[in-house]
Amino acid sequence: MVFENDNKNSEASSSSHVLNLPRETTPLLNSKSQHQSSQFKTFANVFIAIVGAGVLGLPYTFKRTGYATGTLTVFAVAYFTQHCMMLLVKTRRKLESLNGFSKINSFGDLGFVVAGPIGRSSVDIMIVLSQAGFCVSYLIFVSNTLVNIFNFTSPSNPTTPNILGLSAKTFYIWACFPFQLGLNSIPTLTHLAPLSIFADVVDIGAMGVVMVEEVIIYLNSSPVLQAFGGFSAFFYGIGVAVYSFEGIGMVLPIETEMENKNKFGKVLGITIAFIAIMFASFGIFGYFAFGDETKDIITTNLGQGWLSSVVQLGLCLNLFFTFPIMMNPVYEVFERMFCEGRYSLWVRWITVLVVSLVALCVPNFADFLSLVGSSVCIVLGFVLPALFHLMVYRNELGWIGWVKDGALVVFGALLAITGTWTSLLEILGAKA
Repeated sequence: MVFENDNKNSEASSSSHVLNLPRETTPLLNSKSQHQSSQFKTFANVFIAIVGAGVLGLPYTFKRTGYATGTLTVFAVAYFTQHCMMLLVKTRRKLESLNGFSKINSFGDLGFVVAGPIGRSSVDIMIVLSQAGFCVSYLIFVSNTLVNIFNFTSPSNPTTPNILGLSAKTFYIWACFPFQLGLNSIPTLTHLAPLSIFADVVDIGAMGVVMVEEVIIYLNSSPVLQAFGGFSAFFYGIGVAVYSFEGIGMVLPIETEMENKNKFGKVLGITIAFIAIMFASFGIFGYFAFGDETKDIITTNLGQGWLSSVVQLGLCLNLFFTFPIMMNPVYEVFERMFCEGRYSLWVRWITVLVVSLVALCVPNFADFLSLVGSSVCIVLGFVLPALFHLMVYRNELGWIGWVKDGALVVFGALLAITGTWTSLLEILGAKA
């Protein structure tokens, strides 16, 4: 392992030098700001890093798993997310306390220091798959939502009309394509910052409106509800919940910028607990309001009123502008691999094309959330942090520590395999 020879000056300087090379070892996220974040700003940064489109699939997931199982799953995933984020922070602090290491800026840097090129490559692959998966889900959401608004189907007329010879969903995905080519051509995140702020405000506002609507609908109806779903639904729910809490790639840059780092664990715990309560409430309210009629994108349950249309269009704009921001880590990896770290327009356009083609093949929003959460996010969020922590602290952990980290690695891998298989069956079944 790279960190084992930290006391030898020549090898330590080699490690520091390698971390500053502009190719495969360049950090995915560079934090160049000299400003230190207060506890409140850190709370806001963690909140923004985690909360995204995944929450919109939670009511449908609660329908599949049952509201009791869904709630327990959300809080369990929240606990392990917080635990694994702190494992990364503790591992980084341990390594930086040793002599000869330069600043570890990112998850990828940490993987390189712990396990060399294999460690970095593992993190890079998981980040590429997860970020690209998020963007596929965004396109599915946008296209399905636009179909619901402009090509509304009813029980008496269930067939969605074609547009220019294409299905409505296909038409809207291709309609977004040229605009995404333009947005994803922007070379720096700085120019995308206003779009990010706008997207976050719209997202939080839309969630509030949807929850109020759900409460009103629930008070006027009494749908049949189930507390517990089948065994296979449990793995489905795990995948969606893990997807919803995904944000581990940002935890090290956020902790780096915090003014009082000794309180980071407390702030992180409070933020994760707040998000868990919000997610569980959103899932419960959505399922309680619509029961067995709950759809994979909860906003499509709100009908055709002007308020519903405004909320859905707002969320579409949110995800439309968030797309290039979420794709940026993917471009950084590919440009390091194929273009020596230089900006490449063709890499970006080909990547957008591939993501759009995948979105065309996936019929259900929540099913895809479960697939990405199970196949990639569990590995990135649980398995790799526990594995890196175990490798660094292996001589200091007692048997309890070995059991904890080892259990996360083993059970995380088993959940990833089982959940991926379950999600693929759901997607292939729906497409058939």
